[in-house]
Amino acid sequence: MEKPKQTTEASRKAELKVIKAMLREKDVVVSSPEDVEELASRGYGTPEDKNLFLTLCEALFLMSKGVMEVEAQTRKTRKKIDFQQLLSQYQTLDENAWAKYLIYRDLRSRGYVAREGFGLGMDFRVYERGEYGAAAATYLVFGIQEGQPVTLEELTRTLKYVHSLKKHLVLAVLNRRGEVVYYSLSKLTLK
Repeated sequence: MEKPKQTTEASRKAELKVIKAMLREKDVVVSSPEDVEELASRGYGTPEDKNLFLTLCEALFLMSKGVMEVEAQTRKTRKKIDFQQLLSQYQTLDENAWAKYLIYRDLRSRGYVAREGFGLGMDFRVYERGEYGAAAATYLVFGIQEGQPVTLEELTRTLKYVHSLKKHLVLAVLNRRGEVVYYSLSKLTLK
């Protein structure tokens, strides 16, 4: 006889180990050696001095999946914070935090490893499925929100930069409903 669906889901959640992390000003730190190894092997964070430093975007994603709890330390106590509090912290550092999180969540849910981008407004660098750690990132993702103008000069400069790195530029357009549509931009020609 099959177990009721609720019991199966509840037992699955009980089996998942919740990772504990500590909020700092601009990132989140995981200290447990087994958690550091587990997350780093799946393309999360930057290992340094036996710790793993996650971006706030990565921490938000892991919190949304229920695999991470984040605490903030005040002068004398530690206090567990929720998703909205962590998002608020992220928004104080980046006005496009929500848009970046939605793009990151979409990329991860499609099976890609997405890491923080580098230079010239790149939001993320994305690795082919199964190639994280074995090869360099193939794609650089430039996030655009529907209704926010982007100049042609900015797109041209970005495209030249990405081509100089021998990568592929992907525009991630976030529509008003929070859905992400991807466009590959390879050549910009005006006639």
